[in-house]
Amino acid sequence: MDIFYKIFLTLFGLLIGSFLNAVIYRVPRRISIITPRSSCTKCKKLIHWYENIPLISFLLLKGKCSKCKTLISISYPLIELTCGVVAFLLVPQRVTSEALIYFVFYFGTFAVLLAQFLIDLEHKLLPDSINIVLVLLILPVTIINQKWNFWLLGGLLGFGFPFVVTWFFYLLKGKVGLGGGDIKLFGILGLYLGVKGIFLNLFLSCMLGSVIGLSLIYFLKRDKKEPIPFGPFIIFVAVIQIYFPSYFREFSRHFLGF
Repeated sequence: MDIFYKIFLTLFGLLIGSFLNAVIYRVPRRISIITPRSSCTKCKKLIHWYENIPLISFLLLKGKCSKCKTLISISYPLIELTCGVVAFLLVPQRVTSEALIYFVFYFGTFAVLLAQFLIDLEHKLLPDSINIVLVLLILPVTIINQKWNFWLLGGLLGFGFPFVVTWFFYLLKGKVGLGGGDIKLFGILGLYLGVKGIFLNLFLSCMLGSVIGLSLIYFLKRDKKEPIPFGPFIIFVAVIQIYFPSYFREFSRHFLGF
């Protein structure tokens, strides 16, 4: 029976990866994720169900549209494969109703963060609609497992601190230093991570963003005025905090002193 769950939930992960491709393409372009049906972005040929089977269809089509032969981005099967592998790794050793609930939480959170990561990289945007889904995943689990002051103070710090800093930066420079989506994402993650966890995320994501930003400017001669999406740095640190908590605690203890 456990093997059945392993196979079923892995296939579920692949299907969610396929759906995630539609979300990543459509949401930032303000296209409904329900209608119209999927079509080739160049010739607009409708994609039939048998051309939309995760991984398999890409291989059968040889990575090309069946009509105009336009190359299909390799990101589509990679996202499907990533979600399938993550689902496989997250399947609980012993399947119970409680374990399945936590599987939905951890896998769903990963899928949402992956979508936000890729959308922000391309569009420099963290859509509110996807942030809302993240709240719906995180808040119930946090309320059940943590005292009210843990998630409330974490959420307030996560939202309030970057909001105040951004507000002062705007007053001084007349420019928006951090996008609203980033601030909201900090607030949502603060619900789950608490005060200490979100403080560490704020510190490490800013440090990581600074190092990579300066590296891009120095080595790749990127224009200093060209904005760099900050969401991926927040998400990268958050993924380590959520999915590798013991390693993160050891890191913070040895290198940060707390």
